[in-house]
Amino acid sequence: MTYTRWTLRTEHTSYTVRLSPDGPSALDWSHRTHFITPADAAPAEYLPYGLRPFTGSELIAGDERGVWWEFDGAEHTEGTLRLAFTDGKTGLRTVLCYETVPGTDVILRWTEFTADGELRLERLDSAAVNIAVTGAARLTYLCGQWSQEFQLTHLDLERGTFAIGSLQGAPGHSYAPWLAVRGGDAAYGIALEWSGNWHITAEAEPGGAVRIRAGRVPHEGAVLLAAGETLATPRVACAFSADGLDGLSRVWHRYERRLTGDRLHRTRKVLYNSWEATGFDVDAAGQLELARTAADIGAELFVVDDGWFTGRADDTGGLGDWYPDPAAFPDGFDRFVADVRALGLDFGLWVEPEAVSPGSRLHAEHPEWVYRVEGRPSRLVRNQLLLDLGRADVQEFVLTTLDRLLGTYDIGYLKWDMNRPPTERGRPGAGPADLDAEHVAGYLRVLDHLRTAHPDVTVEGCAGGGGRIEHATIARTDVVWPSDNTAPIDRLRIQHGFLHAHAPHVMSSWVTDAPGILDPRPRSLAFRFVNALCGVLGIGADLRAWTPGQRAEAARWIACYKEVRDVVHLGEARLLGSPDDTSCGVQYDHGDRTVVAALSTGRLDGAPLLTGRPDRLRLRGLDPAARYRDTATGAEYGGAHLLHHGLPFAWSADHDADLVVLTRR
Repeated sequence: MTYTRWTLRTEHTSYTVRLSPDGPSALDWSHRTHFITPADAAPAEYLPYGLRPFTGSELIAGDERGVWWEFDGAEHTEGTLRLAFTDGKTGLRTVLCYETVPGTDVILRWTEFTADGELRLERLDSAAVNIAVTGAARLTYLCGQWSQEFQLTHLDLERGTFAIGSLQGAPGHSYAPWLAVRGGDAAYGIALEWSGNWHITAEAEPGGAVRIRAGRVPHEGAVLLAAGETLATPRVACAFSADGLDGLSRVWHRYERRLTGDRLHRTRKVLYNSWEATGFDVDAAGQLELARTAADIGAELFVVDDGWFTGRADDTGGLGDWYPDPAAFPDGFDRFVADVRALGLDFGLWVEPEAVSPGSRLHAEHPEWVYRVEGRPSRLVRNQLLLDLGRADVQEFVLTTLDRLLGTYDIGYLKWDMNRPPTERGRPGAGPADLDAEHVAGYLRVLDHLRTAHPDVTVEGCAGGGGRIEHATIARTDVVWPSDNTAPIDRLRIQHGFLHAHAPHVMSSWVTDAPGILDPRPRSLAFRFVNALCGVLGIGADLRAWTPGQRAEAARWIACYKEVRDVVHLGEARLLGSPDDTSCGVQYDHGDRTVVAALSTGRLDGAPLLTGRPDRLRLRGLDPAARYRDTATGAEYGGAHLLHHGLPFAWSADHDADLVVLTRR
């Protein structure tokens, strides 16, 4: 029996796809498929329900829900592969698409559908991945809830099905569209590039294999594909590392640096955001007082959060009417922005473009713009409704609004928030519509417009914290906001999970005065700064309440961050331990410099291990034959010593975090 094979090569790995010209019978590798078909038992790459009816298919289409296809040709270049299949009865042409990402160990996969006539697609996954395992499949995923996102969680799946996803019109706070599977020392990962409803399913099948399927979930339960129309599914990024989860995290970091492109080398400024200091009580005098103090300690960017626009005294009004409140800025908003910039600060603004308040002028003029079901009440979430961003007129309103704000005022930073999922998701009188995909397309269209029309504006992605973080958003924003929870040890655990899937240069992290929500152990200002500078440093505390000593300490940390942020954002990151250990941290290597952010999570009695003995973090990836000098103390260490014995830290109540900068000699 002959097979056709194609091999795609990444930086360190290869991926081979094979096809038998003899059809599905060649999938019968075991010859023992009692009560199931050969295709059901096979490690198939992508199959429709007609060929794989029992153990999970990626495509369900047509009135009879079955597709039986035949191979219809391949296109193969050095970094791409396209395999076409056709079904004569339904008139459906399916193309499986593959593309390598240069300089990474990532392969992108997606599927394209074209039909001769209108066709119902009930399931339209992007890809399936087969991973051979010995024993139970070791799954790692990121779960949580609002204020507790990105909790790193492990599960052994010996048999059966594991599924995660969201029906909230966004990736959501409960699960990230990311999954890792470990087999021995190696780790395999997949991540779905989609800003709407989604699912990832892992099936531990007989014979020592786990099969991962991923894709979008149509809002209406199916998508109607029009005659001649081509529909492309979201891309799935497939990654591999021989160095386990930590190595896999660096594969994802490299990939996200490629997504950022030329903007990677822009300096990510130290931000001050006024929300936690003033809430909705926004006025020019109070904001300028905060801006002066922020500038004094070294901040480079001042962002006015919610509460700056007309009708926004609280969260019950104002959304949709995006004009500065003249009572809050009596000398004009342009004068206020100029006063902030005169302090040497860049200026930023918070917006929530998809939301509308029921009492706003916008809602009164265009009630048809919100999602609604005819004859049914519209529920309020956070006292607001959601605009149907799939509508062209709503997209034009959002584009025009943002162009007006960015064109009228000297704004260099835009924080895009989304604080409610779509409910009553309908569009009366419009007929069948792919509402979820249309909203995603509208959202991405606006972000693409911001990139093109306002290339110098830095964009932050936020959705009530980390509710909409995936590769489509990361490719179009500069930073994302992982969580509204900024309490020190809570945030440490959130960031530990986040950095397994996402890169430090996109992780916005603030120093605030927030007490622990889930873990109330007190930690110092130093702990908060060291934790926050593991990504893109920001400050959100009420600086007016800080003592002169606290402000001076903050200024020292900010100055230190400015010295090392290129290492943090451009270097290779290694996660050292976890928040469950008495000490943990992150190591960043770039050129001849190594930066170690070390944090104590244990008791602060001076003896995390034994009395008088320091705790240690064993570093990784260093040259064992080289010498490394601590730039602050002058101490020198051998590379082998740092790798095997570790960097010492004597924690105490007055010393629960440290930032060590090592220079290779």
